[in-house]
Amino acid sequence: MRRRIAMALGGAAVLTASLASAALAPVAQASPGLIAAMQRDLGLTAAQAETRLTQEMTAARVLPVAQQAAGAAFGGAWFDPARGKLVVGVTDPAVASAVRQAGADPASVAISAARLDAAKAEIDLSAKTRPAPTAVSGWRADPRSGTVVVAVRPGASGSDVDDFLARARKTGPVSVVTAPTAIPFAAGTVGGDPYYINGNTRCSIGFSVHGGFVSAGHCGGFGSSVVGWDGSVMGNFAGSSFPGNDYAFIRIGNGWWTAPVVLGWGTVSDALVRGSWVAPVGTSVCRSGSTTHWHCGTVLGHNETVNYSQGAVHQMTRTNVCAEPGDSGGSFITGDQAQGVTSGGWGNCRSGGETWFQPVNEILQTYGLSLVTA
Repeated sequence: MRRRIAMALGGAAVLTASLASAALAPVAQASPGLIAAMQRDLGLTAAQAETRLTQEMTAARVLPVAQQAAGAAFGGAWFDPARGKLVVGVTDPAVASAVRQAGADPASVAISAARLDAAKAEIDLSAKTRPAPTAVSGWRADPRSGTVVVAVRPGASGSDVDDFLARARKTGPVSVVTAPTAIPFAAGTVGGDPYYINGNTRCSIGFSVHGGFVSAGHCGGFGSSVVGWDGSVMGNFAGSSFPGNDYAFIRIGNGWWTAPVVLGWGTVSDALVRGSWVAPVGTSVCRSGSTTHWHCGTVLGHNETVNYSQGAVHQMTRTNVCAEPGDSGGSFITGDQAQGVTSGGWGNCRSGGETWFQPVNEILQTYGLSLVTA
């Protein structure tokens, strides 16, 4: 079976030290193609892209240590490209020194991440019994503003929107922004890679796991049959969840095999997958999909709720990476660390937009899977 897998240069070097030494900077070993993509999409020079990759790898490893140091005063975290460091919000200045010793810069915030996440969780729960109107694009906890940000479609109004906002404000501090409504990035058969569901819908492979691969849940329901780019039978959806979540596990056989690779589509060298450290807000992230191939951007937020017309999807990560129909399920990766599978968004790769992904670690935990890694 022909597989379009080229030899990949390593992404980010794996840090073998314990979490206690997380602040020690690993050395980025990005392929020239990845650097070029970051230059194109993030407006960086080659040297700036290399430096940023190293700083972001350090930030990802510092994050769990700094969060532990902050304790109950943890107010969220984000990567600051200007400083080249992880910033950790703290509600108690007494923990600032411990956060700094962990390798992060402390910043004073008014509300803890736990309280903000609890407010968002209340809105999620309320929306399960009284679904949000379609004019509400989604909602997210934003540690930098200390509010739950509710996104409403531009020009939208009405009693249903007012009622939803009133319910949201009862949970805690809320701010309102305008944003286009997101849609899942699935598509009908248009040819090319990588896989097709029930013979007509095309989506993109996320990451190889032992026994198959993970992708987006809206691409197919439990038991749906899957064929590959060459028309040969791959397997079936062994697990799928949408809405509520947007993830799936496809179990493969019939001669197909798995590899720890994300396709670079000739734009960059194919990327090796070595793990799934979570990239903090503010770090760069790249996406591979079967329609628009390889594009990069920045992580804008974690644990967001996106309100699709089919229903709300929770615990999503927002990015400013572009995507289009058919990219659904495709890989989001930072360096050599798997981040998640493409869900949906708004815009396109000509004018730009925003795209959300479902974090891969949640998918692995839900189905008891493990990544195939290099």
